[in-house]
Amino acid sequence: MIGTALVVRHDNAGDVLLAGPAVRAVAAGAREVVILAGPYGRAAAELLPGVDRVLEWRAPWIDPDPVPMTSGHAARLVEQVRAVGPDVAVIFTSFHQSALPTALLLRLAGVPRIAAISEDYPGSLLDVRHVVDESVDVPEPERMLGLARAAGFDLPPGDDGRLAVRGPLPDVEHLTGPPGYVVVHPGTTAPARAWPAERWAEAVEALLAAGERVVVTGGPGERALTAIVSGPAAGSGFAVDLGGATTFAELAAVLAGASVVVAANTGPAHLAAAVGTPVVSLFAPVVPAARWAPYGVPALVLGDQQAPCRGSRARICPIPGHPCLSAVGGEQVVHAVRRLATAALGEAVKEGVS
Repeated sequence: MIGTALVVRHDNAGDVLLAGPAVRAVAAGAREVVILAGPYGRAAAELLPGVDRVLEWRAPWIDPDPVPMTSGHAARLVEQVRAVGPDVAVIFTSFHQSALPTALLLRLAGVPRIAAISEDYPGSLLDVRHVVDESVDVPEPERMLGLARAAGFDLPPGDDGRLAVRGPLPDVEHLTGPPGYVVVHPGTTAPARAWPAERWAEAVEALLAAGERVVVTGGPGERALTAIVSGPAAGSGFAVDLGGATTFAELAAVLAGASVVVAANTGPAHLAAAVGTPVVSLFAPVVPAARWAPYGVPALVLGDQQAPCRGSRARICPIPGHPCLSAVGGEQVVHAVRRLATAALGEAVKEGVS
């Protein structure tokens, strides 16, 4: 067992959550795990089992709204890492990102052993260069776990490799009422992955009309969106609007109390998977669902996965009319929710009988 391992996962909360199984593998072989995350992923990093400390630094080559890359900005990272003094660093990235800029800065900070996935020749920047076939769509948690294993770390016995968060989670029943509601999370960080607000409102109205209790969630910057989506729902009442009302840990607890979560390809879909809740995924195929769909829980993917935007990694929809999601209607969402809820109930009954 080594002393201190530095785990790097820049990007958004969902990306950090997907690294969870690999982080637990590193934690099984290290006395201390320090994770380096960006500002959008820090709250998720703090919830990961196996993490002892969190460092925050914004990577200009990964952040969607990058800060300038200056010597002072680089020096701040080097100083933070030197203060930790890790024995090894494992840099987790998505398939379209390079680990080498991070590796260079970690070398300047004196990290003696660095592992990462790299298609490009790394020279002396990496000690473990893990090469994968990126033409094969492997779920991101498994891709990152493959790197951890290449670096000499594996999941401990009894760990099923699913996403997870650290408990206990806060009590949120005063916000949601008793468990068993449907969560609708309409927000996304990339417009190309978004379903129009009026379609979300239509889905909420259909869910309420079908007798479901609905809780609408969103971040502080999404209050206007959640207000539109949550009601009024013509004669069917209102959904509970929690836009901007929860911390990240409280959001995890809200999702944990749901029977099903309905969300686009965004962080809360992965947070739902991390608390074991089934997900109806409104999934725009700008990235492959085989890599990025909710992992390790029952999930139904809605949307045309063969639409012309497929694989473009676009943040703004490049196709007029947003055809990948525009054909999905509220009744399809209700049907998908019912399918997942029925399947989950059947599994619970089977477990109770056994």
